[in-house]
Amino acid sequence: MSKSKSDNVSADRDLYSGLIRLHVLHHAAEGPVFGMGMMEELARHGYRISPGSLYPLLQRLENKGYLRSTEQRNGKSLRRLYRATPLGKKALAASKSKVRELFHELIEGENS
Repeated sequence: MSKSKSDNVSADRDLYSGLIRLHVLHHAAEGPVFGMGMMEELARHGYRISPGSLYPLLQRLENKGYLRSTEQRNGKSLRRLYRATPLGKKALAASKSKVRELFHELIEGENS
């Protein structure tokens, strides 16, 4: 990969990282999520994220108090489930108004 293409991918990742965190938080507020399931959900929306990026992101959201995890037995293996905490739900609600405002400027502003 050329340096400029590599720089673009890095810049894109930086821009999308906040959207990915909001996406994760949104789904964790709706119900429990797990890593591989979130990777599949994010891929449906065009985000390619590796386990090496997603799991630390989930851990950071948990460390900040936005998510809480529990382990659930899934056959012979354990699966870590993440749910939004009251703090995470509050942060998500506050983010919605910011996203709405940005959406208006980015999309609806084009029609003005």
